[in-house]
This record gives sequence, C-alpha cells and structure tokens, in this order.
Amino acid sequence: MTDIDGLLAAYDEQLRGTPPTPPAGVTYEQDGPLLRMVGMHRGFVTGPRDLGVRGADLDRLIARQRDYFGARGEQVEWKTRGHDLPADLTDRLRAAGFAGEEQETVLIGMAREMTAAPGLPDGVTLRQVSADADLRRIAAMESAVWGQDWSWLGDDLIRRVSAAPDEIVILVAEAGGSGGQVIAAAWLVFRQGTEFAGLWGGSTLAAWRGRGIYRSLVAARAELAVARGVRYLQVDASDNSAPILRRLGFHAVTTTTPYVWSPPHS
Repeated sequence: MTDIDGLLAAYDEQLRGTPPTPPAGVTYEQDGPLLRMVGMHRGFVTGPRDLGVRGADLDRLIARQRDYFGARGEQVEWKTRGHDLPADLTDRLRAAGFAGEEQETVLIGMAREMTAAPGLPDGVTLRQVSADADLRRIAAMESAVWGQDWSWLGDDLIRRVSAAPDEIVILVAEAGGSGGQVIAAAWLVFRQGTEFAGLWGGSTLAAWRGRGIYRSLVAARAELAVARGVRYLQVDASDNSAPILRRLGFHAVTTTTPYVWSPPHS
C-alpha cells in the first residue's frame, strides 16, 4: 500500500525549501516565513506548510506582499496548498483582495514506474529543444491551447535554460517531423539536492488529444529522470490531466490553488 502521508511529508520537506536556480532578472527575497520571487511575469509567493503566524500578524504579512507588488504595479500569486496552516489562510487572503484561481491536484509518482510509453501517432515525433525559436513556438502553441497571450512563457523558458541548463529539459511533440507543427510540449525540472523532479507543461492542441501524446511525454520525461537518479515525479495537475496521471500510477497527496492579487488598474 502506498504511504500517502510519507509522500506528502517528502513533498513538504524537499520541495518547499530551497528554490530552483533563478533565471536572469529574477531575484529571491525572504520575508519572514515566505519566499518572494520578483522579476517574473507576475510576482510569486510561497512558504512552508505552517507559516507560524496567526491572526493580525498573518494579515500584516499578507498585506506586505500585496503592497510590495502593488508599488511595482504587478500582479502577485500566493501559492497555497490544501493542507497548509493556519487553516484560515485562504480566508485572510480573500479578505486582503486575493482571488482564488483554478485548483489543481498535487500528484506524486515513482519515476521508474512511469517509463512505459503508448507509442505516438504516425508522423508525430518527440524532440528535446533549447533554441530560442523553439521555445517561442511552444509559447505560441500554449497561447492557442489556452486562448490567452502566453508569449511570456517563451521568455521565461529562455531565461531558465540560460540560467541553469542542467535543471530543465524541454520536449516538443511535432507533426511532420523535426521543425514541423508544435502540437504539444512539456518540460522536466530537476530540483537539486532532492529526490524529486517536476513535470510541467504537458499541453496538447485540441485536435491531437486522446492519441497518447501526453502519456508519451510523461514516459519520455520519466526516462530522463530515472537516468539522473530521480526517485519521485511531482505534478500540479489540472482536472483534465489528473485522471490520466492517476491511471498511470500517480497518487494525489494534496491540492494547490493560486491566490492572485491584481493592482486596481489591471
């Protein structure tokens, strides 16, 4: 039987401490128990499971993050998890003007159990990419998937590859061979000093869904993770992805919800 509590404890201990290498232009700042990331497409705040502050002290901590990014004219995301303490954190975030976005499920799986691939459709190939042009093609594909301007993602991936090429591997699925249409993309992020790697991206154009591409991208990244000695794969999964991953053997350990504050002019 899978030890869900053990998986969650490993997640809290290993993934909520030292952050990845910051891309160029991104800085990390500590404010009490919080890690604040500045210089991305929007501000980002995260912390340990138990913030260790309550009541009015917590309200002041929240207000400082809101006001810090408000002075910069930027949105800020506060990443919460379903088992975080204090239990009224999200109520206090809402009272401070933060709005909850889509909840995702935090899933963890054993990397060595995720390497079986279903096979790709005819004419579809997977390729590892790092060139700026390919990363911008990924951003264009993501914009089409989500119906929003995701051009910021190309810049983000470019900066991350430049800052720490050993910490991220980016894959595209292309129709028509190398350099063809990008129909899906995903990346693997290694967390140095931990037993984890994160699966991110995983978006597929609507016309190509249900044909094994997403599962093939999971398997390809699992192989890369195993080769690097990674024990666990972690995913923040949408409602669309979570059922697929659970069928593959991933286990739900908690949920995560971004709470976002936007400056009034936004």
